[in-house]
Amino acid sequence: MYLSYILNNISFVHNRKVRMNIHTNNQVTRIYNVIGRIRGAQEPDRYVILGGHRDAWVFGGIDPMSGAAVVHETVRSAGKLLSNGWRPRRTIIFASWDAEEFGLLGSTEWAEDNAKLLQERAVAYINADSAIEGMYTLRVDCTPSLHTLVYDLTKQIASPEEGEEGVSLYDSWHKRDNWTSDRDAPRISKLGSGSDFEAYFIRLGIAAGRARYTKDRKTERYSSYPVYHSVYETFELVERFYDPTFRRLQAVAQVRGGLIFRLADSQLLPLDANEYAGSLRRYVLSIAGRAEKHPEEMKMYRVTFDALFSAEENFTIAARDFHVRLQNLNRADSLQVRMVNDQLMYLERAFIDPLGLPGRPFYRHLIFAPSSHNKYAGESFPGIYDALFDIESSANQQQAWQEVKRQISIAAFTVHAAAMTLTQPA
Repeated sequence: MYLSYILNNISFVHNRKVRMNIHTNNQVTRIYNVIGRIRGAQEPDRYVILGGHRDAWVFGGIDPMSGAAVVHETVRSAGKLLSNGWRPRRTIIFASWDAEEFGLLGSTEWAEDNAKLLQERAVAYINADSAIEGMYTLRVDCTPSLHTLVYDLTKQIASPEEGEEGVSLYDSWHKRDNWTSDRDAPRISKLGSGSDFEAYFIRLGIAAGRARYTKDRKTERYSSYPVYHSVYETFELVERFYDPTFRRLQAVAQVRGGLIFRLADSQLLPLDANEYAGSLRRYVLSIAGRAEKHPEEMKMYRVTFDALFSAEENFTIAARDFHVRLQNLNRADSLQVRMVNDQLMYLERAFIDPLGLPGRPFYRHLIFAPSSHNKYAGESFPGIYDALFDIESSANQQQAWQEVKRQISIAAFTVHAAAMTLTQPA
């Protein structure tokens, strides 16, 4: 009932401003984060966060105001539900970040100030930057554990495209951007960086995702959109060209709002460890294939991915067994429900290495990180990837391949440790 309301009706509750000072050229610039929250009824110590920035380089008609409008609409819908007596199971936090364009400052400062609390309590972070960058189809980037939820949700939302009345957003998206490499489903990409989810996902290990309307990447080969960060990025641009009916923005609002609602109000967290296992398998095959382009060196320096494949297999078995146990869970037992939800919530944390990546200690997620060569793009097994990148040009081949072996060992240990978080407690 309430999910339907959120999807069809896309007042802060307890809002507060958080001030920070930035020192540049001997001047102090004060920035503000605005944080609002709805306290959860059953699990107030579990947080679901919707955050996006409001600062822009010029007018920001697309970046970020299309996203900020979505946050406001989601808050307004939640406020109406509150006035009708509803309260979410878990606490929902709404965040309006400042100074994103100057280096993700507002969101990163808040994440670091609250790091311990967030690592203990945060279920997921949904990013609300630009809601539109094209007029072709939906685009979703997220952690693999959110894939199933995204697919289920988009099947309940109508396509915003003319001539597709009665067609779901899922089917419209599937038709335009099929994940043809290994499955028959709409494409979901890896998270890179360049927006406010960075500190939450890549540093703290909080499940994260984002959704927006995008261009046809096969025919529109330019980066981002042509007027990005320019004086021409105005409300009129959106109203006249990008989304005259505002149906695409509404669809994105429904996706983002639906994700927040489902994560905050479902008794069992709608996170899928099996999807993570499938993704890990693809990532291991991909990175091993990259190394196997150097067969002679792998043989000479005794480089093998056997340990990583073994860890991935252990993870797959643990994920499968975990979801089998969920089917027999006594949902009337709040302790059992809490236990499995915590296993799902902390799964993403298991991929965090406190030491961070070599040369990039801020990035601590060993499965995902922005590419060293393109911060907007996501890379899987970044430690191994960076060690292999341009390895043929290394002055010391033995040392370079020793680092590859070290990164494989770290990754294998981490994946195996993550598998153990899904096993049944003694």
